[in-house]
Amino acid sequence: MRTKNMVLRLEPGLAERLEAVAEVEGRSVSDVVREAIASLVETRQRDERFIQLLEDNVARHQRILQTLRDEK
Repeated sequence: MRTKNMVLRLEPGLAERLEAVAEVEGRSVSDVVREAIASLVETRQRDERFIQLLEDNVARHQRILQTLRDEK
């Protein structure tokens, strides 16, 4: 499976705590971060408030697109 490299900037204190978690669990920092991100995404997918925000953004962008089309 291909992966995508990303740069993540953390405040030093948070980075130290993340490294500590990874070390205690015998895992890489990348693995711990991947798990945390996957958990966040899964949580958002079930979050009705997030879904509503997404739907509102889609509707807003559709209105903007229509406005731009009407300007032609």
